[in-house]
Amino acid sequence: MHIALTMFALLPLSLLLEGCDANNAMADTYKATIETPSHSARTSVEHQRDQYRHPAQTLQFFDVQPDHTVVEIWPGSGWYSAILAPYLRNKGKFIAAHWPHDSKVEFFRKTREQYDQRFTKHRDVYGSIDIVELEPPTYMDLGEAGQADRVLTFRNVHNWMRTGQEQAVFDAAHVALKRGGILGVVEHRAPQNFTREQMIESGYVSEAYVTELAINAGFEPFEHSEINANPNDTHLYPAGVWTLPPTLRLGDQDREKYLAIGESDRMTLSFRKP
Repeated sequence: MHIALTMFALLPLSLLLEGCDANNAMADTYKATIETPSHSARTSVEHQRDQYRHPAQTLQFFDVQPDHTVVEIWPGSGWYSAILAPYLRNKGKFIAAHWPHDSKVEFFRKTREQYDQRFTKHRDVYGSIDIVELEPPTYMDLGEAGQADRVLTFRNVHNWMRTGQEQAVFDAAHVALKRGGILGVVEHRAPQNFTREQMIESGYVSEAYVTELAINAGFEPFEHSEINANPNDTHLYPAGVWTLPPTLRLGDQDREKYLAIGESDRMTLSFRKP
């Protein structure tokens, strides 16, 4: 580490500036092609949440390229799908690992139906999306083994923990990825001293536990980012993470206080399949 830093410090300023220019140019490209598509791919409400979710920076961090095969696990209503699908439409492949139509959870069934309606009826905008079904332990489809360049999931680990299936999903992600492929995880971040019970109850998960799941599945920790950090989030609320926007589970109680905090503090981690 010290050798690498020393070598970096000795690089000519012109090369450092050139590298910065390249990074800035890449960031601009991501912003133009991912964060603010000019067509009807995203709603105005979805755009409003960019301030908390930083989609262009997040997908740049995961190094998602337009010719990649990308699996999104549990896309819900499709907030990230509405960005990823148009981005991958021409050169890549987008696979949504969604809830099954016959899920025992009514919310899952309704959300899947709405997702299908939105994305399959507008192929001129989103392209042809492959939809597979994942609801462990019964449904475990992430597409063909070894085909994905990236497997991404946003704020879902706590949901899998409720049914004790978190390791099974990480294992499935490892199978789906190519060698050298990346698993990207964004999740509500718990203090490291939270117990498993506290994580399930609050919806916040520790970075250490997510990393443990990834390593157990066969991944190597790759990179860490604070893109989606929120230092105003105390992680301690009457209704867990759902106290904060967008859920605001307490209704009008202290509403302005929670709106001022914003959406949750989130880890942004990547793991590499050797």
